[in-house]
Amino acid sequence: MRLALMVDRPDWHGRALASAFARSGAEAVPVRLSACHFDTALPNGLAIPGFADGLPEAVLVRAIGGGGFEEITRRLGILHALRELGVPVWNDARAIERCVDKSTASFLMARAGLPTPPTWTVEGIDAARAVVAREAKGAMLVLKPLFGAQGRGLRLISGAADLPELEAVAGVYYLQRYVPAGPEGFQDHRLFVGAGEVIAAMTRRSAGWITNIGRGGRPAPLVPDGELAGLAVRAASCVGADYAGVDLVRDPDGRILVLEVNSMPAWQGLQQVTETPIADRLAAAMLSGLMPNRR
Repeated sequence: MRLALMVDRPDWHGRALASAFARSGAEAVPVRLSACHFDTALPNGLAIPGFADGLPEAVLVRAIGGGGFEEITRRLGILHALRELGVPVWNDARAIERCVDKSTASFLMARAGLPTPPTWTVEGIDAARAVVAREAKGAMLVLKPLFGAQGRGLRLISGAADLPELEAVAGVYYLQRYVPAGPEGFQDHRLFVGAGEVIAAMTRRSAGWITNIGRGGRPAPLVPDGELAGLAVRAASCVGADYAGVDLVRDPDGRILVLEVNSMPAWQGLQQVTETPIADRLAAAMLSGLMPNRR
């Protein structure tokens, strides 16, 4: 089997996945989505580097790369087209779009009845001030970039004066109820889900309220109980993700809440605190689902 491994640049994750697929008897060809293009003169209408005029048997999306609105839209269009052509894509464009847009992910989880902090997404500073005036009485909110990741751009909001100007948030304010730290301090849980199962998990602890590993959080081993694992699997399924990093937090009353679902999760920090070979488990999960369809 030859599959396309969509990466932005050569990195630890890409190398780990390519090696894992090779150990499973498949060839993972690194491809940049930015290098793929539509060509309606070709039999399939797509040109995928490394596959001549043909198509990969499957695609695993590790990254789509940074870019402007038009560039990202075109790359997602490639993924949409691959799915329309019958190529299995982990994760497909629909799941990526749902997760990258935090407002849509929050809507879908709340609609499915998953416990998640109340969230408001509005356009314009006046609308954001109205939300803060109504919802920040005695309880803080968190402002997150709608398309942000890795803990960048997070702000605590206790009043309208804490809101940044329009330019800083591209006109959209995504506000979520802040979950205060419990007795054990600032911590949350990252569960790595693949094909409906929890592959690995960790607790992230920090001296401050932002627990992302790239922002100073410290990973610790975690063996999730049934409640944590079940909620993580439901959250990934809710957004249609074949694999995902699901962030959970326990509020001061002990209730578990889903914070986010990441459709292109990194796991280098997680791999440091688990003996599970995550790349191998992910590759095996994908291939086991494809075996009946192999040509």
